[in-house]
Amino acid sequence: MRHCINCCIHLLPNDLHRQCFRCRGPSHSNQKCPLCKGENKVSSYQDSKQMKLFAVLEVRTDHSESWNGLFCLKKGKLCSLIFGLIIMTLVMASYVLTGAKHGLLLLPSPFHYGAFTSNPSLMDNESLSDMKDHYQPSKINVSYVKDYPSIKLIIDTIASKIEFITRQRPDLEELRKQEPHMFSVIPNKFLPNSKNPCWYEEYRGNTTTDPYTTNSYALYSKRFRTIFDYLRKVFWNHLYHYKDKHYRLRCLPHFYIIGQPKCGTTDLYDRLRLHPDVRFSAIKEPHWWTRKRFGIIRLRDGFHDRYPVEDYLDLFDLAAHQIQGVLQSQAAKEGGKMSRIVIGEASASTMWDNNAWIFFYDNSTNGEPPFLIQDFIHAFQPNAKLIIMLRDPVERLYSDYLYFASANKSAEDFHEKVAESLQLFENCLLDYSLRACVYNNTLNNAMPVRLQVGLYVVYLLDWLTVFGKDQILVLRLEDHASNVKYTMHMVFQFLDLGPLSEKQEALITKSPASNTRRPEDRSLGPMLPTTKAILRDFYRPFNTKLAQVLFDDAFLWKRT
Repeated sequence: MRHCINCCIHLLPNDLHRQCFRCRGPSHSNQKCPLCKGENKVSSYQDSKQMKLFAVLEVRTDHSESWNGLFCLKKGKLCSLIFGLIIMTLVMASYVLTGAKHGLLLLPSPFHYGAFTSNPSLMDNESLSDMKDHYQPSKINVSYVKDYPSIKLIIDTIASKIEFITRQRPDLEELRKQEPHMFSVIPNKFLPNSKNPCWYEEYRGNTTTDPYTTNSYALYSKRFRTIFDYLRKVFWNHLYHYKDKHYRLRCLPHFYIIGQPKCGTTDLYDRLRLHPDVRFSAIKEPHWWTRKRFGIIRLRDGFHDRYPVEDYLDLFDLAAHQIQGVLQSQAAKEGGKMSRIVIGEASASTMWDNNAWIFFYDNSTNGEPPFLIQDFIHAFQPNAKLIIMLRDPVERLYSDYLYFASANKSAEDFHEKVAESLQLFENCLLDYSLRACVYNNTLNNAMPVRLQVGLYVVYLLDWLTVFGKDQILVLRLEDHASNVKYTMHMVFQFLDLGPLSEKQEALITKSPASNTRRPEDRSLGPMLPTTKAILRDFYRPFNTKLAQVLFDDAFLWKRT
């Protein structure tokens, strides 16, 4: 059966038309048909029913004539198609340019193994829902995730790529070039009669000057403003007056609780601050060394102005006031009395979070950061003491997931996220070193769960390149939970704190645990046995190395 598309379009004012059916009869000839021959023109006016081209084309078409219909299409239809493609291209170009303007596109990175972003690492107290505003993880086919042998192949590949290579320490001059302002503020010598690195700094303001008016911690956080209101009231009373000049006492912490998140650092902090000789920063976790000094406040807000070191030092003014009271007392002047007060800082990101380096340090070697947090801390405080609290990395990861995930939490969802993260980590190790992957901001943001935080030995070995073993105390949460009194005594001895009365000790050791798992998270139950087996296999070589470094098989976590 043959038909004329032009005639059908022109002669079909209603749903059916006899002339149209006669037109497409067996005797029809394109050469004889005036419309097909081009002698008459199709009228420019067509109602909505006349435009039902696809409905017409479906009426008993002869397949041998399908190409005739194609060539008979009007030039206007072809132009419309081309015009639509142009509009689509312009829309896509507008989207790309808008994404670049708002920082949504990928930033240059030495890593090109997936659709990763270059956003800063998650804040320890920021939910994963905040991250989703900046990054949507690529969909990986995880239909095999419950197939343990398949995932085991990924873990075997990861294990074969593990190499613990000692990093090269940067020299002091390189560090000075990177942070000239910091080195201009912090001196290289401190007061001899304080355990803390303290010094006097000339204050050039007057009684009407607000010393905290530009402090970034006060500007960006309402909950810190009360603290700074109090500091303003007492500031002038604690200045040291000498030869018509005013001086303020500045201090850095004597010790740092550097990690890890979800390992009991909050509980340790809450107990330790009850000791009469211990003072902490005005804010529990300033995250200055790892984030604020780079201008990272909240992931969803991008980068802000960098917090200067003066803003960080302001957080220790309360402790400095008390230390100054001891130093300026008559007994101290006569007998050279040593202040027993020690200052601490407890940002759980300090040990592991070096994600900001890629935005600020260019001279990378094979994707590895040229400078780490510990390099700068050691440059100013070579005698600093460091406390690390760890737990079974398998349980830590699940606790981390329950704490930060905002919706659809379940053991099955955790299982899939673990499988996806393992595949991403494997992809990185195929091209880069273990250290490059662990400190890779792009990879760390792409993984749905923070596998890298549990690779304790990688971070510890890098800290041991600048600090001695006698300066680092490593504790286990499992031991702390079973015998708080024992672990707290270890901490007191490590920090050389003064003796406690029985009442003081009971207050510290018998208070309830802090920051325990929320009831709604407990109701989800444990992770799947298959997930636990997978993570045990993944973390095993890292735990083995950790136990060797610390000479303690308890860090194998075989019984947990």
